[in-house]
Amino acid sequence: MARLMIVSLALALGACGSATTPAENAALAAENRAGLDGDVVELPAGEGEADDDGPAEVPAGNAAIAVADGWVGRWTGPEGLALDIAADEARPGRYDLTMQYTLDDRGEFTGTATPEGIAFTRRDGPQVLRASDGDGTGLKWLAGKQDCLRVRDGEGYCRD
Repeated sequence: MARLMIVSLALALGACGSATTPAENAALAAENRAGLDGDVVELPAGEGEADDDGPAEVPAGNAAIAVADGWVGRWTGPEGLALDIAADEARPGRYDLTMQYTLDDRGEFTGTATPEGIAFTRRDGPQVLRASDGDGTGLKWLAGKQDCLRVRDGEGYCRD
């Protein structure tokens, strides 16, 4: 047991590494300064900052955005399920989605217009809202309706 502790201590101390010498510190400082040669460019406010509001899709073209803009508003599903889509005026092609998507699950998500529809991510993974009709949703309560959006089989919303 004592032998195991000594070996463990030796391994732990060996992993710590040695301190750098003053000459090594000077060389590292020179390398860091070399990376700063040239003009400093100021980015406009908000540019260059990380954006973690939603999936990192490639921005859609104007046609995809125009289609998704036509979906803005309230959509209803069976048994109190609902979807509200609001355009993000500051970022064309981005949408705020408020969903009651099961009897127990509700959430707010950021969606992005894509050629396939509006892509977004929620707890059950990445999803895409697509144009459909009531029959295409797989829900008998929406059968026969014409203006609908489908997330997956068994989940859809229509305009009344």
